[in-house]
Amino acid sequence: MSEVIASPTVRALAREKGVNLEELARDLGRETIAREDLSGAGGGRAASAGDRAYWDVDHAQFGPVHAEPVSRFAQVAAGNLAAAQALIPAVTHHDRADVSAIEAFRARLKPEAQARGVKLTALAFHTRALARALRAFPRFNASLSSDGKSLVLKDYVHIGIAVDAAHGLMVPVIRDADRKGLWQIASEIADLAARAQERKLRSDEMGGASMTITNLGGIGGTAFTPIVNPPEVAILGLTRTETVTVWDGDQPRPVPMVPLDLSYDHRVINGAEAARFLAHYAQLLADPRRIML
Repeated sequence: MSEVIASPTVRALAREKGVNLEELARDLGRETIAREDLSGAGGGRAASAGDRAYWDVDHAQFGPVHAEPVSRFAQVAAGNLAAAQALIPAVTHHDRADVSAIEAFRARLKPEAQARGVKLTALAFHTRALARALRAFPRFNASLSSDGKSLVLKDYVHIGIAVDAAHGLMVPVIRDADRKGLWQIASEIADLAARAQERKLRSDEMGGASMTITNLGGIGGTAFTPIVNPPEVAILGLTRTETVTVWDGDQPRPVPMVPLDLSYDHRVINGAEAARFLAHYAQLLADPRRIML
């Protein structure tokens, strides 16, 4: 790999934190390192002696074991997640949304998607819907100041897309998602996800998200509690769409429903706001015309 590209302030911060920029760049799969890449580097909060006691165990006394090294990338991610879990009073609100109209719309668009060479996934609709919801609920598109005394409200909408890459979780960002059409969003998701797997994302394609979507629908599950990714104040989790019986009077009707899991920072968002946000989000999904406007 060529020489690491980093500003003098980033290099100074790396020296202060004891982070080897060359190793970090190699683990991240790119040459440019930004300040946010150093967040949590070195494992996050230093473990106390009491903390270490839980993990400092000779497991070999119980049976055969072998060691597998944890990459620098995974160590940085682990530090960030541990800090987020320790510092954010997070609550998860669960709901579900009728996606029958979206699935019918996707089916109608399939020939055009093939002609364009674009894979039109449900995630593109979720990204577009979340962008609109963030405009309608600006407190969800905000961040607390470092001292917790003010709220930074953002006049842009950038959506993070969590990607389960072979080398660890990565979160590339769809910039200005509220200004982009469905086809462009679908194309960008596919491109960013592919390059995340190959460790070819640039530093300017990471960080700065208004909110993140983490999608387990392709794997399974009915619900989970995603960890808020600071400095964001909320994260939206999706699991596998399920068929739910809905009663229209005395008549049962099967309806495809996607489970929604919204974790949020309770210092900024209260339970009623979270419930209203997800209810609005579900309404957007139920009528794709609302998303396309």
